[in-house]
Amino acid sequence: MARYKSGIATQERILESTRGLLGEVGFESTTVKAICERAHIRAGSFYNLFDSKDQVILTVVREAIQAVDPDPEGIGSDTVGQLAQTYIDFILNERQMGRVYLQLALTAGLTDETLRRRMLRHHQHRVNRFTDALLREHPALTADEARTRMQLLIAGLNGLAYHWVLDPEFDIRSKADILVRERVGIA
Repeated sequence: MARYKSGIATQERILESTRGLLGEVGFESTTVKAICERAHIRAGSFYNLFDSKDQVILTVVREAIQAVDPDPEGIGSDTVGQLAQTYIDFILNERQMGRVYLQLALTAGLTDETLRRRMLRHHQHRVNRFTDALLREHPALTADEARTRMQLLIAGLNGLAYHWVLDPEFDIRSKADILVRERVGIA
């Protein structure tokens, strides 16, 4: 039992080190050596738990994607406002994971095909979730109109998040509220 607990603790140190490195130095500079140094472990311990740097990074990406979704089962009871609020809460409250999420979406997607596909699938899933929520709120909209509105909303939310990363004093929450009202409102 002690061995099992030790393995779990080591795995969490590796994941925490990976999150920190991704947020601070980016995808390319996050190496197995840097992860091990930060986690205060040897490479053998790393490879007992993960096959590669890519595997640990994909684990961190999966965590970030799950953290951004208020209803991973996709039951379909959430509103556009709730989905947007969950994203803003994630960016504000999970600062390190938020930075990792944004950074991976921007940089790793350009250099790593597996991560690019994963992030694109996640983005498409988010657009679908937002679109479904808008159609529940405004059933008179066509699916194309709703999808376009939600693509613009998500792009705007991402832009606000990038601004907030650069300027933590930026009032992302009030700007996001305005953006949601504008995109969801029917003119």
